[in-house]
Amino acid sequence: MGGQKRVALALGSGGARGYAHIGAIQVLEEQGFEIVGVAGSSMGALVGGVYAAGKLDDFTRWAQSLTQLDVMRLLDLSVSAPGAIHAEKILQKVREVLGEVRIEDLPIPYTAVATDLAAGRSVWFQRGPVDAAIRASIAIPGVITPYVLNGRVLADGGVLDPLPMAPLVAAGPALRIAVSLGAEDRDNRSQAPENESADSRPVDEWLARFRRSTAQLRELDIVRSVVGRFGTAHAELDSLDDTVDVSGGDSANADGAMVVPKFSRFAVMNRSLDMMQATLARYQLAAYPPDVLVRIPRTACRSLDFHRAAEMIELGRDRTESALADAGLTVTTADSADVTGSDTDNAGPGPAPNRGRTSSRPGESPA
Repeated sequence: MGGQKRVALALGSGGARGYAHIGAIQVLEEQGFEIVGVAGSSMGALVGGVYAAGKLDDFTRWAQSLTQLDVMRLLDLSVSAPGAIHAEKILQKVREVLGEVRIEDLPIPYTAVATDLAAGRSVWFQRGPVDAAIRASIAIPGVITPYVLNGRVLADGGVLDPLPMAPLVAAGPALRIAVSLGAEDRDNRSQAPENESADSRPVDEWLARFRRSTAQLRELDIVRSVVGRFGTAHAELDSLDDTVDVSGGDSANADGAMVVPKFSRFAVMNRSLDMMQATLARYQLAAYPPDVLVRIPRTACRSLDFHRAAEMIELGRDRTESALADAGLTVTTADSADVTGSDTDNAGPGPAPNRGRTSSRPGESPA
């Protein structure tokens, strides 16, 4: 592998699936790669931040200890704020793990990506407190309250930059590895637009199409997660074929009502965001193609299943090992021994080769 041991990581957004980033980092370190830069959106910013600060093991132990009840207690619900969750309890724990650390003092370059809702553009945090940068990056619209900082209203980085490849340009000569948390199943239908008529179809044909769609839709992680936690009842998790009556229309049945899906406003919003982010990620990969792409299926777990850390970490390990093998970058046992021998005096992330790095756009400080 020679000069290919230096890698820069782009860690994507995707809720609890982001635990897979931990598994990816573990495999890279075990195989002798030197991580020389990290950029992340949302959960990718969180995992990337604790890794860059040298606290990934502490964070991993805490995450693996969480039960579903623990997760529910951490979700400090809000009634009037522009988001269902304040996230202060979560951030307090992150601060306990991180300590008071600033981005510019980290041993490797780190970028947390957020979205300025007023300006409609991405914000790259490359200076200032790490915990503030993470808080801005994880503010999922409508779910976690936005973060107000220096006159900006900041939301989840995944809104505009779900897989932040561009910040890695500053990492210099290094392999670029991207971990995407929104991969579609290989047997999924084409993403090409579907040509459809606005005319009403006979009710039997319409219902048959709806049932086929519902069979796929009810397994979507975002639908099951958000409806289950924020809908009117937990029963909706296992009853997405529940219906409401909509009177009139040519597709009405004999009783004058047709069958339509019952979605909470959170399910509609989050499914829409999910699809938009997947599309944006495809464009980003086309503009900044990585050397290795690790694909974590969007259906791997529900987005708020933060009690499933062990399972997602293992999935991240498995997918990363496969992606490296497919790219011909797996380190042999002999190579790994050589790397281990040469690094015995330099445990953990190595120092950044150039702390005076530049970026393709100005860095932002959360302080």
